[in-house]
Amino acid sequence: MGGDGAPVALTIGNFDGVHRAHRAMLDRTVEAAADLGLSPAVLTFHPSPKEFFARRAGTGIVPHLSTPSDKLQRFREAGIEHVVIAEFGARLAALSAEEFISTVLERRLRTRWLLVGDDFRFGHKRAGTIDLLRAATTFTVERMHTVLHEGQRVSSTAVRAALQAGALDVAEKLLGRPYSITGRVAHGEKLGRALGFPTANLPLRFTPPLTGICAVKVDGLGSQPRYGVASLGMRPTINAHGRPLLEVYLFDFDEPIYGRRICVSFLHKLRDEVKYPDLPSLQAQIRRDAEQARAYLEQLETVS
Repeated sequence: MGGDGAPVALTIGNFDGVHRAHRAMLDRTVEAAADLGLSPAVLTFHPSPKEFFARRAGTGIVPHLSTPSDKLQRFREAGIEHVVIAEFGARLAALSAEEFISTVLERRLRTRWLLVGDDFRFGHKRAGTIDLLRAATTFTVERMHTVLHEGQRVSSTAVRAALQAGALDVAEKLLGRPYSITGRVAHGEKLGRALGFPTANLPLRFTPPLTGICAVKVDGLGSQPRYGVASLGMRPTINAHGRPLLEVYLFDFDEPIYGRRICVSFLHKLRDEVKYPDLPSLQAQIRRDAEQARAYLEQLETVS
């Protein structure tokens, strides 16, 4: 872990989803950097501290809102010039708060201005506080107060809860955009094509908080977005390997797109995943799902 030697205006966090509150932090960091003649920078972690300790305790998988590449893209869009992704493991977790300040913030990153969230804790056993930061450093430390949207606290936890409940409209308000997943189209089992619904398959290396069948918008296949219906989850009728998969059936589209990088935005959840007794039953349900997704998208276009 290390910077490029240039003094920085820094913000720290996991930034999962890069939602409205995260964007406010990024914007303030870029603003401060411009005022002070510094480079705007982000320090983030992979895996997140929460995920690291969950694995160690054996308490289950922490769903992800975004991949590291998704976050990097959002950082670039916000004007962040330097991103440090620190591997969070036993060594970093064992650093005392004072060691984190002197070793990471001051020596390695050359921090001259710092913005942290109002609940920021750091160092071994989360002993470090904002008061300690201010007392132990010579640079300015700002606290980012809670960001509310329509009276609700904006947080990654709130976004995950909305997605797990299928409330895509709530998640979109908290994120500031529709929830999306980006990835490269891979070869699948060709079952969708055999059923009459060829799909673009995106294998997932993480567990998303959303599962089910959704109406979606797809970017990355030309100058205009495409629309369709997607299955996100474990495919209980046919899945034997237990890994999540995103399958997208694009309306009025049948071109080879293997290897293309696409962004799938989830607009409306139609239903949860269901295990069907046979493939004809699944095929009939896919047809109904496609009809419902088309109807929703047509209504959406009429309203807009």
